[in-house]
Amino acid sequence: MSSSSLPTFAGSFAPAVYRDGGIDLLDQTLLPQEETVVRLTSVDAAAEAIRSMRVRGAPAIGVVAAYGIVVAIDEQGASVSSDRLHEAADTLRATRPTAVNLSWALDRMLALAGQLDGRPREEVRRELLTEARRIHTEDVEANRAIGQNGAALLPDGARVLTICNTGALATGGYGTAFGVIRAAHEQGKLAFVYACETRPRLQGARLTAWELLQDGIPFKLLADGAAAYLMSRGEIDAVLAGADRIAANGDSANKIGTYGLAVAARHHEIPMFIVAPTSTIDPATASGTLIPIEEREEDEVLAPRGTRFAPKGAAAWNPAFDVTPAELITAIVTETAVHRPPVVFR
Repeated sequence: MSSSSLPTFAGSFAPAVYRDGGIDLLDQTLLPQEETVVRLTSVDAAAEAIRSMRVRGAPAIGVVAAYGIVVAIDEQGASVSSDRLHEAADTLRATRPTAVNLSWALDRMLALAGQLDGRPREEVRRELLTEARRIHTEDVEANRAIGQNGAALLPDGARVLTICNTGALATGGYGTAFGVIRAAHEQGKLAFVYACETRPRLQGARLTAWELLQDGIPFKLLADGAAAYLMSRGEIDAVLAGADRIAANGDSANKIGTYGLAVAARHHEIPMFIVAPTSTIDPATASGTLIPIEEREEDEVLAPRGTRFAPKGAAAWNPAFDVTPAELITAIVTETAVHRPPVVFR
C-alpha cells in the first residue's frame, strides 16, 4: 500500500494493529475518500468499530476481537478479572453473528486466559498480547498460502470476477480471494479483474477498487446485476469469493450476491471458487441452513451512504449475507488444501 501513515504488521499493510495500549485501525467507512486511522482504547470502541464496519471481513474482525481482549486488560488497571474478560468477549461476540472467525478468535483468547488465571497481571497481558499477535501472524501466513493454492487453479491470462472485498482490508493482511488475485498477478498469470460494486455498502467499489489501484492490477467495476451478462459473453474464466462461515458440508456464507454469482457461474460452466482460511470453517454447523444471517438497517438500502434514493414510506430487506450451497462450488481453497465437494469438515 502506498501511504506510510497506514497501519503495518510484520512490515506490510494491515487494517488494524495493536500498539502502545490501543488498536490503530484504518476506518474503512471513509475509504476511498479519506485514509483515516482511528485509535481504539476500549472494548466498547472496538465493538462499535466492528458493528459499524469500520473494520470488516471475517479474518480482520477476528484479529481485532483478539486485540480487543488485550484492550480489556488495559482497561482493568492493576488486576485482571476473568469475569470482565468474558464480559468483554460477549460484547465483541454480539457485534456480528455470521462471521465465525470472531467467535473462533475470542474462544482461543479466553482458553489461554483460563490457563493463566491467577497469574500476575503483566504476565497475563503479555501472554495474551503474544497470542493475539500470533493469531494475526497466522492469518497473514495462511493468506499467502491460500494465494498460492488458488493461483494454481487459474489459467494463464485469467480473467476473474470477484465480489465484496477480500483483500488486506478484510484480513490480517494480503487477502483471501483477493490473495489469489494478488498471487496470480505476481506470477504473471492474471489478465484482468472484474469487481462487483457489492450493494448496498459498495465494498467492491470503495475497497476492492482501492486495493486494486494500490497494486496496479488492471480492473473494471460493474454493477452486481451485470455479472451474469458478462459471464454470458465468455469474458470470465473464474469467480472468486470469500466466506464468513463455511458449514461442515461445504455450504458457504458470504456477502449478499454471492449465491447469485454461483448460480450464474454454474449455468455458464465457469468455476466458482470459495476462498477462506481454515478458521472460517465451522464443523459445528452442519449445513448452510443453520448459519445465522445478519440483517442490517434498512437505511443501508434506502439511503446508501446518507443519500436517500427511495421514496418516503418505502421499506427494505437488507440481509448482509447469503449462503451458496456446496453443490454450486467448484472448490473451497484454504491454506492447507483445495477441497472439492462433496466435503465433510470435522
